[in-house]
Parts: sequence; structure tokens; C-alpha cells
Amino acid sequence: MKKLIALFAASAVSTSAVAAIALSGAASVSYDDNGSAASETTYDADITLVGTAGGTTFTYSMDVDRANPATTGASMATTIGPVTVSADMFDEVSKDTTTSGGQQYESTDTGVTVSLDAPIGDATIGLDNSGNVSVSGTWSGVTISHTIQDGSDKTTGSASIAGMDISITNDGGSSTWSIGTTVSGVALTLDSDQDITAAFGVAGNTMTVSHVSAVASAAAKEGTANGDGANGYGKMAVDSAKAYSTVAISRDLTSGAALSATYSSKDDSLTLKASVAF
Repeated sequence: MKKLIALFAASAVSTSAVAAIALSGAASVSYDDNGSAASETTYDADITLVGTAGGTTFTYSMDVDRANPATTGASMATTIGPVTVSADMFDEVSKDTTTSGGQQYESTDTGVTVSLDAPIGDATIGLDNSGNVSVSGTWSGVTISHTIQDGSDKTTGSASIAGMDISITNDGGSSTWSIGTTVSGVALTLDSDQDITAAFGVAGNTMTVSHVSAVASAAAKEGTANGDGANGYGKMAVDSAKAYSTVAISRDLTSGAALSATYSSKDDSLTLKASVAF
């Protein structure tokens, strides 16, 4: 009888643990005729697992469309009264190897952030183990975040004003912005790079027309391995690129999958993509 009771208790604990685990993912296959170049078929599949116990959550994600599946994220967050502690356990590859303006030196992306919901107008104060201090909050419908860090500070702000969604970012003295609005059922987006996107249709059956502006070449910004200079970890050089446009048509299928076709004037190519998310 004692063994039976113990077995029942173990079963109850196991069932409770399983109930606190959520599994989600997405997969797709794309065929690109690549214009005048050789056609190409690519695949993508990702899995995310979220485990929750009380006020603590652990999130783990993987890229599984390869012979050796790779971790893409691992983090844990817990709340203790007004204090939230989050730990990023996965060190992403930060260094860029192309001429696209990416980061010049590798940085350590793991770390622990402690946030305090301080009684100063719904602001949140954060401190991570690299010494960066951040303050963020929402006042009168405007969300602002400011991070004090080595190299250069970063400030972001966003708001919805008169039917327009506006976002502004200043990173080390360089500012970017974007504006989004809806006119006669058409969702329009414009940003500081002069990129324009217009989305038509209803959920599950849309057409999106985009114009990607030309990119001017830019010299590299020399950084340091520790990211403690004026340019932080630095930026790679940027190659120039011509402007181009894309037209994408997407439709949800009754099978649960989604099918899309995208034409790009960049290389006169047509890409067909089937995807599913759960």
C-alpha cells in the first residue's frame, strides 16, 4: 500500500510538472529561382520550450534544420517582490564577418540583469553584470528607455499620436526613426532610411509592397575587444547597394500552413515559401 501511495504521489508531481511546460515552433521550406542564377531550395525549423514554476520562467530555443541542432537561446527570469532577476545563459555570435556594418569584435552576451520596479512614476531601473544601467517607463502614452553603457549611451522612445505609431532611437549620437499608420485599410510604414512598406488585405490574405532604399558605402569604425572605447565593439565597413522593390502575396491555408510568393527586383527573382507555426 505504501508503495502504491508513493507511486501515485510521484505520478501527480510528474503530471503537474508537464502541465507547466509549453512547446511551440515554426518550420518553412522556400524555393527561390534566383533570377538568372541557379535556383535554390532552403529550409528552416525552430523549436521553443518554455517551463514555468510559480513566478519563475525558463525559455530554451533551438534551430533544428541541420545535422547537429544548435541552441539559439536560453534564459531564466524570476520575480521576487518588486525585483525581477533575469539571466541570459546563451552567448550569441556577435562578431560580423561581412561588409554590412555589423559588430567588429566579439562580445560576451551572457549576463544577469536585476530590475527594480521603483515608485518613480512606473519607471523600471535595471543593472546588469557588465555595469550597464537602464531606466525605462511609460508616461502619458510615451515609452522611453535609456541605457548608460560603455562606449556610447542608447535612448529609445515610442508613442502613438493621432493614429500614427512613432519610434525614435539614438545610439551613440546616431538617430533613426520610423512612422507607421493606416490609411483606408492600407498599413504604411516609413523609416529614416527611406524604406517604405504598404500592406493590403485582411489577416490571412495579404499583399505587401516594399521599397528598400539604396545603401551608401561607409568606412569601418574601429572598436576594441573589450568594447570600452568611443566606438564600443566597433562596426565593420558597409558595401554600397542599389535600391530595389519587393511584392509579397501571402495566404493562410485550411491545412494550417501559410503559402507566400515574393518577387524582388534586386535580382529579378521569385521565391515560393510554405510555412507553419504552432
